[in-house]
Amino acid sequence: MHIAIAGNIGSGKTTLTKMLAAHYGWTPKFESVDYNPYLADFYEDMERWSFNLQVYFLNKRFKDVVDISKCDDVIIQDRTIYEDARIFAPNLHSMGLMSTRDFENYSDLFDLMMSLVSAPDLLIYLKSSIPNLVSQIQKRGREYEKSIRIDYLTGLNERYEEWISRYEHNLLVIDADNIKFGNRPEDFQKVTEMIDNQLFGLFSQK
Repeated sequence: MHIAIAGNIGSGKTTLTKMLAAHYGWTPKFESVDYNPYLADFYEDMERWSFNLQVYFLNKRFKDVVDISKCDDVIIQDRTIYEDARIFAPNLHSMGLMSTRDFENYSDLFDLMMSLVSAPDLLIYLKSSIPNLVSQIQKRGREYEKSIRIDYLTGLNERYEEWISRYEHNLLVIDADNIKFGNRPEDFQKVTEMIDNQLFGLFSQK
């Protein structure tokens, strides 16, 4: 089974992935942030490095999805392949930070990849406001994230909401502003109860 966590930068995806993996005994698959050779350069010069960054992410996440499809374990994944193509790349293009030529090339590659893989069995979306995202980003103190622009985060959030409103597969939305699963055990319990309900529904259909 493939369970994926989606959400904007700073929404708590990695924290929740770790907690759910420990709670359920699932196998976590994390986003490759610390080893990304383009990320720091991208935040310094988005227009120059946007295409390189997005192709890198797409390549890594496609490999992840292929590996997950071959695995018998329950996999909990930190961020999905959809977010690159439905959120980040369109946002960069609309901001003038990715050329139309590069965006169309990227989109064609994504469409080809998606014809070969399936959607997650459950998508968990961490819905968060901009002030909450900024607070979380500041708390974790990653040097390369200090130059993230508010308009960039805002554009991403708007695209997340649009994408989720049209998502047609099994979905669980968690209010990350008010459900502080990383700090309050009772809130984490709420999350696991919601997941149990979703997964019970999944199993009852089989």
